[in-house]
Order: sequence, then C-alpha cells, then structure tokens
Amino acid sequence: MPCGVPPRSCDCFVALPPGSDGEHVIFGKNSDRPRDEVQEVVYYPAAAHEPGSKVECTYISIEQAESTHAVILSRPAWLWGAEMGANEHGVCIGNEAVWTKVPVEEGEALLGMDLVRLGLERGCTVKEALDVIAGLVERHGQGGNCREEATPFSYHNTFLLADRAEAWVLETAGRVWAAQRVTAGVKNISNQLTIGQEISTEHPELRSLARAEGWWSGEGGFSFSEVYAPVNPPARMEAAKRRYCGGKELLSKHDGSVSLGTMLEILRDKASGICMDAGGFRTTGSMASILPRDPTLPCVHFFTATPDPSRSVFKPFLFVNQMTSAPQVVSPRFGADDPVKKLPRFQSTVDRRHELYRAHQNALETMESEPGRGLELHQTMRDLERQGIDDIAEMLKGGVAVDAEEVADLFFDCVDTEIKFYQSL
Repeated sequence: MPCGVPPRSCDCFVALPPGSDGEHVIFGKNSDRPRDEVQEVVYYPAAAHEPGSKVECTYISIEQAESTHAVILSRPAWLWGAEMGANEHGVCIGNEAVWTKVPVEEGEALLGMDLVRLGLERGCTVKEALDVIAGLVERHGQGGNCREEATPFSYHNTFLLADRAEAWVLETAGRVWAAQRVTAGVKNISNQLTIGQEISTEHPELRSLARAEGWWSGEGGFSFSEVYAPVNPPARMEAAKRRYCGGKELLSKHDGSVSLGTMLEILRDKASGICMDAGGFRTTGSMASILPRDPTLPCVHFFTATPDPSRSVFKPFLFVNQMTSAPQVVSPRFGADDPVKKLPRFQSTVDRRHELYRAHQNALETMESEPGRGLELHQTMRDLERQGIDDIAEMLKGGVAVDAEEVADLFFDCVDTEIKFYQSL
C-alpha cells in the first residue's frame, strides 16, 4: 500500500448459512464519505405510478416503474439515491466506488447510489434487483459528481446484494458488468474488483469489448478482475486493499458463527480501517441487517444515521403497515435553491444536519473533552443499543408475536430516546 495514503473506501459484508449463526443471512455496510457530509435515514412507502411517467434521480430523469416497493434508505442528504438500504421484501443493497480500464463517462448519468435505490424499489428478490441495476447501467450509463462540491469526482460501482436466500456481487466497468452468485459462507467487497473466473452471469459484450480493446486475447480462462482492473489504479483504490483484506480476515475468523453482534463488531473495527476517520473521510453512516431464512419471521434492519459506528447507536427498523416516520433523522429540504439543483451545481453550501446528527455531535464533543464522562456516555449508548437488540432477538426466536402497531413506532421511538438522552447531558 502506498505510504501515507489513508484507506478511503466503503465496506460491505454478508454471511449466509453455514457461515452465519443460525438460519439467518447477516448483511452489513459502512459508508465512508467526506467527513462533514450528513447521512440521513428516510422511509418511502410502496407506490403506484402513472404509465409512462418519469422519476427524477440525482442528475437525470428516467422512466418510472408502474409500481415501487417500500424502502428504507441511508443516504448522503444531498442526493436522490442511497449508499445502502433495504426494501419490504428483505432485499438489501450496498455499493462501492471502483475504477477500471473503461474510462468514466463525461457528463451526468446515474450515480451508483441512484442505482442502489432503483434496485430496491423495483426488485422483489435479490436477482430481480440485480437485473434492474444491470439493465439501467446498460441503458443510461454511470456518471456525474459523486460528492457535494464543484471539483469533479466520479467512478464506476460494485454492489453487494442480499436477501433471505442468497447474495450476489455485481461489478461494473462503464456499461458492461459481471456478477457472481453467493449461496453460502461469507463475502465482502471494498472498492476492489473481486470477481475472477467465478462469473455466474455477465453482460453479453463483456468479453468482446475486452478483446477489441486488447485487454484479453480470447484464449484461456477469463478473469473479470484481471482483465478489467486498471493498469495504474488510483491511490485510494490501492489503499483500500488493506480494508478488503482486513474485512476478509475478520469474516473468515468468524466464519460459521457470524451474528448481528459480530457484524457490528466488524463495522466498528478501527484497527483494520473499516471504521475510519482519515484524510478528510470518515464513516458517515452504517447499516446491519438480519434476514431470517424462515419467511414467517420479519427482516430487521439497523441504522446509525450518525457518523462513527464505534460511537453511535444502531437502531432497529421493521417494515409494517402504517409506519411512523422519523423526521429527526431527515435533513432539511431546500427545494429549487438547493446547490445540487441550481446550475452550475455546488456553488454554495447549506446546513443539512438533522436533529439527531446535531445532538450526536454535541455528545461526541463531550466524549472528547471529558474522557471520564465520555466513558459513561459510551456505556449508556451501548446499553440503549443492547436493549433494542435483545428485544429483536426474542422476536426472532418465534416466541414473541410481532405487534404491528408497536413495531411501526420502533425506529421513531429509538431515535427519540437517543436524542433525549443526548439533550440531558
């Protein structure tokens, strides 16, 4: 790894039986972004749409589906898509930045984060979501500034998708792609091309493009990662190898027993750089999910909505009818005056901090300025989190009936309790 280059990347993880503890699929992601970027958690109910209508994504409008699924998203507050999220059918998706031999297209198109949301809104299963993303990549391409500033910063994307039954890795290079099915064990991605010859499905022109460009002779085995990886990768992509290897090691260490608790420990691991704060980047939001194989049990998704998972509370969310929204983790809206909407874009800044973010900031300042009190605060935060996790564990044992009315308020109540705790300091 180049000296002095901090590992700036995201990390996605999945564990499937027999790699997980019990008959559950465990999913997790840390979103590492510019350190002052605010990440919000937003819920959108299922909806029907007029035939032929359009949906406005971050930069471009595309054809809308006739119906979209209910989704819960963790996203940078300035854009339309999401860094990670889940839908009402138990599909989870996270994305990663990646660079390949294929140049990033100039101009604005779909962001990888737009594709995360589109896959969740339109896919009932993980394979359906993958097909949605792959089709939109082929049709509209990937492009546009991926951070909230005027300096251009664009990339291609890899995705980790999971549901109750299986997981898929989807890796793109411009408008072509390769995908690998994962049915058992553990898998992680971290800004690297990881698919070698184990390709389960691919773009029909993936190999012909490589031959035409002189990247592959057409003889012998075809390894997507070897053929499409850049000759001179960006420093941040090289630096991310440390995190990929660290995440792989942590998953392997717990292979056969990965639980929700294990996933939270991995997302909070600072030694590997997975929980990071360096070089102007940090972990700005985190997510972990339990996806029971038993379809009679609910999928449960945990979000921080605050930076640094080692000093944040993971709060549970379940899909039920008549959800109570949590405005405390939704950022202010600026309409037509938003710097992302006005052309030229990003010529000014706005304050996107939501209520929980502000309260959490104050708590972190206390933890840093008063170490003794900070330890007490940290323990109380863990106690708040443990209470929610224990309640969910009882529910997933099948011995506690799911009270839809109570569950509808669960995420809201957890956020509200956390804010009141911070305000009492």
